[in-house]
Amino acid sequence: MESASFPGTGNFARMVDRPRPEPGTPEYDWLYGDKRRPVDDPTQVLPASGAAGQQAGRGAPPQFPPPGPHQRPHQMPPPPGSTPPRRGGGFRMPRPRFRPVRWILLLLALWLVFLAVTPFVALRKVSTVDAFPDGDRPAEQDGTTYLIVGSDSREGLSKEQRRRLGTGDAGGQRTDTIMVLHTGSGPNLLMSIPRDSLVEIPGHGTSKINASYAWGGPQLLVESIEDNTGIRIDHYVEIGFGGFVDVVDAVGGIEICPERRMKDKDANLDIQKGCQDADGVVALGYARSRKTDPALGDITRAKHQREVVSAVGGKVLSPWTFVNPWRYWNVNMAAAETLKVSDGTGPFTLAKFAMAMTSVDKTCGVPISDLAVHWDADRSERLFQRIIEDDLDDLPKELCTASGLPDAG
Repeated sequence: MESASFPGTGNFARMVDRPRPEPGTPEYDWLYGDKRRPVDDPTQVLPASGAAGQQAGRGAPPQFPPPGPHQRPHQMPPPPGSTPPRRGGGFRMPRPRFRPVRWILLLLALWLVFLAVTPFVALRKVSTVDAFPDGDRPAEQDGTTYLIVGSDSREGLSKEQRRRLGTGDAGGQRTDTIMVLHTGSGPNLLMSIPRDSLVEIPGHGTSKINASYAWGGPQLLVESIEDNTGIRIDHYVEIGFGGFVDVVDAVGGIEICPERRMKDKDANLDIQKGCQDADGVVALGYARSRKTDPALGDITRAKHQREVVSAVGGKVLSPWTFVNPWRYWNVNMAAAETLKVSDGTGPFTLAKFAMAMTSVDKTCGVPISDLAVHWDADRSERLFQRIIEDDLDDLPKELCTASGLPDAG
């Protein structure tokens, strides 16, 4: 029986039975590619991969290595020079480079801001006082003159602080320390005025100069000094007991060199002879005591006060003060709450004052003629005139002695 056939099956059979032409036969160039055609022929298909594809001519796409163990097969490897892919696929962002110079400059800028801002913060705690009298005053003079006053007021001190500092419970307010600091074209001069100095006090006759503060406060004290010296006071600076102790402690203590053993119950002081370290409490007692030297009394106390002030100034100017942020902060804040300055004394003036205190070139007592603390008329007038004229470069030795007496050192 003749098998059934479907339309077109004969043609299909004949196509299957026909022998397959070899690659390169012209009629099958559309399938296998024609090497005779130019590479840029739009009818040319992409060559096969592998070795055959590499022989297809120019324009063949580059071949890539097989995927790595952590690379998905379908992912294309990154182009040369890019960041290698991370595990899990995708590309990671390039890491920022560490730039130490940039960080150092940033820290330096912040440090300079801290050094500049801290004094302004401390200044906000400083009190101001109307320290200058009305009426006639000495004319403007060359250089700058500061009146430095150490108040013996117990105001603001607790009972425990009074006991620890040995200040007692005395009422009223006088000055334990009176010093004149002059700065100008020559060396900086720090001159002590013993508080028992007998001078003319306006409206009160002859009396001890520290009584002027008790009677009329800073204004009468400034007026008394200007009337008796002819020196114009440009700025007034006052510090209390507590602030003094805090400043000494803030700089880590100072060195004092008593010439004898000093034991003074009223000043809460008991120290041996010779150079030694002193904290704020000991330094305060050392600067206040006048009973340990029966010969010179208040004269020796004024000398110790200048010694302490110079020692504190030297420690404040130490590089460690500016390198150690805690010390720098404490030094600026220590005296702020007990500090009083004259109206118009701003931060730049206080900064100049602080720098002057750290670089005192000459120290002396006001020239006196006897231990009753009468000023020597001739020598004191000559010294005052030198200050008025800002002429301190070649100051004669007899005008500037430690005790103020003409033949003492």
